[in-house]
This record gives sequence, C-alpha cells and structure tokens, in this order.
Amino acid sequence: MDKINAMRLAFALCMITTAVNLQAPLYEAFAARDGAGVGATTVAFSCYVVGIMPVLLLLNGLSERVGCRPLIVVALLLCLAATALTLIEPSLVALAIARFLMGIGTALTSAVAPAYMLDLFKGEDSRRPANWVTASTSLGFGLGAALTSLFILHSPSLTPPSFWIYLGAGSLALLLVITLQDDVPRQSKADMLRLPMYPPGVFAYGLSILLAWATVGLVIAILPSALARHGLSGWTGFTTFGICSCGILFQPLARKLPPLVSTRIGLVILPVSYALIAWGALQGVLGAVLVGTIAASSACYGFVYLGGLSGVLEVAGEHKARASAGFFLMAYSGFSIPVITTGALIDALGHSLALALFGMALLAGVIVVSWILKGGKQHDQYATRAVTDKAE
Repeated sequence: MDKINAMRLAFALCMITTAVNLQAPLYEAFAARDGAGVGATTVAFSCYVVGIMPVLLLLNGLSERVGCRPLIVVALLLCLAATALTLIEPSLVALAIARFLMGIGTALTSAVAPAYMLDLFKGEDSRRPANWVTASTSLGFGLGAALTSLFILHSPSLTPPSFWIYLGAGSLALLLVITLQDDVPRQSKADMLRLPMYPPGVFAYGLSILLAWATVGLVIAILPSALARHGLSGWTGFTTFGICSCGILFQPLARKLPPLVSTRIGLVILPVSYALIAWGALQGVLGAVLVGTIAASSACYGFVYLGGLSGVLEVAGEHKARASAGFFLMAYSGFSIPVITTGALIDALGHSLALALFGMALLAGVIVVSWILKGGKQHDQYATRAVTDKAE
C-alpha cells in the first residue's frame, strides 16, 4: 500500500513539473504574436523565479504547520490554472502570469516533497524516496515540452492538444492526491522564515549550480529564437527534454562519487556541452544541439546538481536547511538573471555575439569556481573515505 501511495505522489510531482515547461516550444510564437523581442520573452520566462523566491525564503516552514498534502494540492491547482490561462489567452503577458503561478507551485512542492515521500517509505533506506522525488520531477520538467513539440511539429498551433491532455492528467493527479494519507508530524509554532546562509565550503557549490542552471535557463528561454531562424522551432521541446530530463541517466553515477569530484566533473562538461549547443543552434545543426543538451544535462541535473547538494549537506553541519536554501537561492538566481541579460544582449547585438559572450562568461565562471574548489581537497579525501566505508 505504501508503494501505491508513493506512486500516487510521484505522479503528482511529475504533473506539477510537467506544467512548468509545457509552453516552452511556443515562446518564440508567443513573442511573434505580440511583436516582442527575445528580451521580453526572457522576462516572462523568469517570472517563474519571482514566484519561487518568496516561498523559498519566507514560507519554508509552512509544511510543518499545515502538513504536506495541502501544499501539493495547492501546487496542482496553481499549475492547472496556469495552463488554462495560456490556453484561453496565448500571449507573453499570460505566459508571465502563468510562470509566476507555476513558480509558487514548484516552490511549495520543493518544500514538502522529500519529507512527504520519506514518510510514505517508512522504515526503508532514505535514498530510495529521494530517488523517486528526483526522478519524477526531472522527468516532468522535460516531458511537457516534448509533448507540446510532438503536436506542433504535426500541426502548428498556439493552443496545441498537449494543453488539454495536461489538464486531464493534472486533474487525475489532483484526485489521487486529495485522498492520499498525510502522517507527517505538524508543529503549530514552527518558524516560517528561514533565511539562507553559507557556511564555509558551501558558496563554491552554490556558484557551481548557478552556472549550471543558467545554462538550463538559456536553453529553455533563448534557444527557441535561435532555432527558429533555421525553421527548427518545433524541436525546442526536445531540447528542453534533453537538458532537463536526461540528467536522470547520470544520477546513479553521480551518487557514487564524492561530492567535490562529482561537481568538478560537471564543471568540465558544462562549457564544452554549451559550445556544442551554441554552435549547433547558430548553424542550424539539430543533431549537435540535441547531443549538447544531453551532455549539459549530465552536469546540470547530474554531477553538479547532486554533487553540489550533497556537498552542501556534508559541510553545513547543523545548518543544513538554511544552507540548502542558500544553494537553491543561487541556483534560481542563475536560472533568471543571466538569461534576462543574454536576452537583452540578443536584441541589441544579435544571437551570435550574445551567445558567444554568454559562453565566455560561463568559461570564466567555471575556471574561477574550479580554482575555488581546489581548496576543498581535504574535504574530497574525507568524502572519498566516507564513500569507501559505506561500501564496506
């Protein structure tokens, strides 16, 4: 019965994250309809982070007061409302509002999903529920975009059938969650405000995920306009799927490595994969773009993501919750600020120069962060011993 309940929750988590990028292949079409440029598109895209930040910083303790199930239900309702809005009014303004609502929903989900899944897997290895959460959410982030691309490749539309399919599947997830058990302990006086902090050793991991998720944001928000110049805009859902969901394939390997080693491997992969993505997008070579997004995903949702978060939890001591909040604060900062800046540069300088400048900034950032992480050799040796002892 516990496994069935876990599957119900996993399906709900997948549906929440599926909504987030459901409209991604249509960003360029929305902008063309409204006569807007890439800069306006990236602003609408980044409204997602505007929804996430207040919840992440100010309402982190909400689940301890009201429980987990109500927050999952609210997240699903917000995602259903956001999807319905873009179905009724397919425009950049509606997209911005929808992204804001979905940001709130994602933040609510992030705050409760691990604890909720852990409670459903009572008495089992804590890594198993964590795997269910990461797998279901990573799959969802790319699934919606891929589904929309399938439909618009067949029949271009601002309101493809994937929106209606999502409304049906999301409603089913809502029905399954409403009756789901919720035995997570509640604390009526739990602190709501948990400001982030950066204990020694945490900041470099935060910088790593900032660089990784900046690359993800660029692929989702900006790549469609570059591919559209070569008549390939219908494929952008598959590039989103590649960079968001294919990281699942690399998570088992990332878990076996010490956090520092995993993060450094991801940082090596990141600029190389970005160069392949950018070259393919500018030249109209779809195969290079798809291979590049899969390679980037190995870092963004594999080596850097899991390695960085594990490293934060290892060095944070008694401040794990606040250090994790600091890690995700930098992650979502990377998901928005560099993307908006690059979008503005594209409007002013064109795709080639703007993407080249982003690549140079990414490479410089990787070099600096790698140099900072070199100071963590002692931590690396400790982590290696910990992994070896665990294996024995």
